[in-house]
Amino acid sequence: MDQVIVTAEAAASTPFLGARLAQKLGPGPFACVMLFAAPETDLAALVTDFRVNGPVIGCTTAGEISTEGYSEGGVVALGLPAALFDAETIFVPNLSVMDREGLIGQLIRARAALAQRRPDWDSEFAFLMVDGLSTREDELTATLASGLGPVPLFGGSAADGTRFRQTFVMQGGRLWRDAAVLVMVRSLCPVRVFNLDHLRPTETRMVVTEADPAQRIVRKINAEPAAQEYARLLGKDPGQLDTFTFAAHPVVVRIGGQHHVRAIQQVAPNGDLVFFAAIDEGLVLTLAEPEDMVAHLDRELRQLSQPGSPAVILACDCILRRMEALEKQRYGAMSHLLRQNRVIGFSTYGEQLNAMHVNQTMTGVAIYPPDP
Repeated sequence: MDQVIVTAEAAASTPFLGARLAQKLGPGPFACVMLFAAPETDLAALVTDFRVNGPVIGCTTAGEISTEGYSEGGVVALGLPAALFDAETIFVPNLSVMDREGLIGQLIRARAALAQRRPDWDSEFAFLMVDGLSTREDELTATLASGLGPVPLFGGSAADGTRFRQTFVMQGGRLWRDAAVLVMVRSLCPVRVFNLDHLRPTETRMVVTEADPAQRIVRKINAEPAAQEYARLLGKDPGQLDTFTFAAHPVVVRIGGQHHVRAIQQVAPNGDLVFFAAIDEGLVLTLAEPEDMVAHLDRELRQLSQPGSPAVILACDCILRRMEALEKQRYGAMSHLLRQNRVIGFSTYGEQLNAMHVNQTMTGVAIYPPDP
């Protein structure tokens, strides 16, 4: 990684995991260290034993992106050396009763503090990790955007493999649910925040006619039971619907002249559709079909390498992209591209970009070597 950033990784079953990772990462000092941990990790031991010279944040995953590309069952650590980065960490507890005005004030003060400490460093970004089962990402990103001003935000929703039972963020040596942690970064290194997806809208549209927005549940589409109608439009039996189907046949909404995915998480036992992102009655959904994901990713990563290659790309990649790669036997080719392009990060239950919570994308920041 050209030592612009420092990484370490280990299997979740590694004895003395936290201590081993800290040793691999090195002495620092670090502006911030991020941990992306498989849900089977002994998380309590990890946050207790992982001790480095710098603040530590992290989250659970639906798979990691390591120096091997797509990987599972491990922990990836990424350190931002204090020689090239400065950071302010903001913890957001109790998302269900979020103090919006207080949070906006914290963001404004944090950005001012960074600018005062590093007036000669021009690059800025904000990275968010949030409880992926909180259903509060849409509200949170809208609030954060108000306080961040021109600072680009990206992030990912913490995950729990494909279990959807409990997801955690890590901050202050503890594990948290119904919470988020944001790190605001200022750097000597040029950076570029990006978001990409390989999906193209079709002519097939449907209308949400009954929903529970608070729970992200759609009960009826086109006045018919939701799962049944979605399956009909695909030419499938409702009993065939699974995560692979949702990954291969997502629906999108048009917002501000652009299409954004509203990914389906699962079919409820009663035939409702549970979504990963905000949904409401009256929303027009458009069926989308994917391009070749390997060719698309290769093209997008090549663009990020112009005019020069990033030292590292920190990325949040939707679980549905990983599932599609598995289903279409493109997993190895995707892994190769991620490894070749120095992508590090984790698979998510959703991604954040500026004021929006999105699905089925890869969003992240390309970090380039400092100018000579």
